[in-house]
Formats: sequence, structure tokens, C-alpha cells
Amino acid sequence: MNNLIDVVRNRRSANKFIEGVKIPNEDYTAIFKELSLAPSAFNLQHANYYVVEDEVIKEKMYLASHKQHKVQTASSVVIVTGNKKAYKEADKIYEGTLMLGILQQFEYDYMMDMINGLYEGWGESFQHDEALRNASLSSMLFMLLAKDKGWDTCPMNYFKNDEIKDALNLPDSEEPVLMITMGKADEESTKIRGFRKPASDFVTFL
Repeated sequence: MNNLIDVVRNRRSANKFIEGVKIPNEDYTAIFKELSLAPSAFNLQHANYYVVEDEVIKEKMYLASHKQHKVQTASSVVIVTGNKKAYKEADKIYEGTLMLGILQQFEYDYMMDMINGLYEGWGESFQHDEALRNASLSSMLFMLLAKDKGWDTCPMNYFKNDEIKDALNLPDSEEPVLMITMGKADEESTKIRGFRKPASDFVTFL
């Protein structure tokens, strides 16, 4: 395990990968095990991950990405979606704590009423935004965990949503949030890190 600060500092968005590199299944298993700890509103765990390694589907991802070359060279293309209807599964998430006595029945009922009231009361635009917000939180942790395992990534949001949905046969409840290419970066293509604002430029203490 690497030092967190080292992982943060060494993570770079890879624009080109070394082709033909296979990511071991055990690395994915380790990453997704820890990723389950990502924060999410009401612990609804809105994010879903589709790891594309199949060359036929990967080609569809390439076309959907407006033919960005990094998609072709990556070991895998990870599509992160946000579940707009995650709140409808709240009962399954909380029933374990109810059975264990961590929550009393009245607390469980209150939580269900609050979640349903919020998500249904604030409507589809809120459900959509929550899916994006929470999947984005999860995605950042995914990229850090991947780097901790020695893998490079690049988050991408320039793609054709409809083509992604069709290629992965996504249900209407899932919204593509990010396309993340993953593999071993071709270091010859790595450039000097661009200018980063000093904290004083983007932090305000009140």
C-alpha cells in the first residue's frame, strides 16, 4: 500500500497507454472491494461500474468517445453510471441494520419516509443530479485506488450518451457519468503537469 499523499501527487490523467497490457482480475477485485466504502448520500451507493475489455464493445466505446485515441490503447474502458432510482433500493440497504437491532423500527420507517419524500418530492432533476454527484465521488476514489495498485487512468466526459447506453444496454434508470480509460501510461507521452492554482486562489475562509 502506498502513502496517500504519494498516490494523490503521482496520479495523472494518461493520454496514451501501453497497448496489450492485461489488468489482473485480482486487482479489479481489490479495487472494487475498497471502492464500496465510497461516500454516498444516505448510503444509497448510486454508482455502477462497467469494465469493458471485450474488443468489440471497446470499439463501440471508441466511437462513442468521438474516436479519442486513448480509448484504443487502454487496457480497459470503465463506464461509471449513476442510478437515478437508487432511492428505491433504500429498504434493501437498511434492512440489515434493522434486523441487527442497530436501527429500531420507528427509526427505519422514518429513514424510508425521509428518503422517499426527498427524492420523489424534489423530482427527476434532483434524482438526475444526485446520480451524477454521487457517482462522481465514487469515480475519484476509483482512480486513486487504481493508482495505488499501479494503474493509470483518465476520466472523460466527452462522449455520446445514447451510444454508451445502447452498447451497454443500460436501463433507463442509469445515467452515464464518466468514461475512465485504464492501463499503464506510455510515459513518453507524459507532459509536465500544467499550472495548478495556489490554494489562496480557490479557498475562502469565512
